[in-house]
Amino acid sequence: MKQSITINSAEDATHKAVTDKIFLPRFYTTDFDAMNKISVEPVRAEWDAMIAEYEADNNRDYFQRDASFATEVHELDMKMSPELKQEFLDFLFTTLTSELSGCILYNGIKRNVSNPDIKRLMRYMARDETRHASFINSSLKDYGLGINTSDFKQNKKFTFFKPRYIFYAIYLSETIGYARYIKMFRQLEAYPERRFHTIFRWFQRWCNDEFWHGESMALIMRANPELLKGPNLLLIRFFLLAVYAIMYVRDHMRPALKQAIILKPTEYDFEVFSITNEIIK
Repeated sequence: MKQSITINSAEDATHKAVTDKIFLPRFYTTDFDAMNKISVEPVRAEWDAMIAEYEADNNRDYFQRDASFATEVHELDMKMSPELKQEFLDFLFTTLTSELSGCILYNGIKRNVSNPDIKRLMRYMARDETRHASFINSSLKDYGLGINTSDFKQNKKFTFFKPRYIFYAIYLSETIGYARYIKMFRQLEAYPERRFHTIFRWFQRWCNDEFWHGESMALIMRANPELLKGPNLLLIRFFLLAVYAIMYVRDHMRPALKQAIILKPTEYDFEVFSITNEIIK
């Protein structure tokens, strides 16, 4: 499988974001009145402990480029094949779009709800996603491909999702995201000579944010068990299939990237399945 759009400029990247309606993350809005009715009282102790973790903000100063970052990027870039570079840029841009999608959704919910528990959670999740997006955009700027996120938001259409769809999608995408990042980090920890870009050194603690975002949705669903019963189980299976399917196709569209870090796309995806299944048990 080949990418349909070669990314050579910021305009190419923005065009890909606006026109790709299948493989790039969408931007979402939801029913804010329904969000206001969500209660977390059945899991109050666990919820407050989780919020305390967010407030501690252990990654506060983590997403900062150290002095060697730019030098290392330049040195490694000279060794990248054109095919690998294109696949890596596509990976960065897709990841940036995903982070922005989360940031916009969480900020939208935060601004429009009065439920103090949901409002506080969304503030922290938006904070994390903003950091991630900024960090990725800095790497794109190294190639002259930085995105003007304000223009980007204006050109992207929004999709309405009911709150339960939001919970399912965030839980699955964040948990699977954790599994993907930690697998890549461990692989490059075992084969450091295969690390073809500096950003991979940040993946270990980055994973922690993905994990907590997923666990936040898990607590909401446990506090509202009707979300996990009856016809909703079919919806969960649909979202599970959709997220895995898109992940699988994307990975097979980037064979050079996986080959560079000694991972076969199919084997990598099944390892991600395994890690995810362990988390959700």
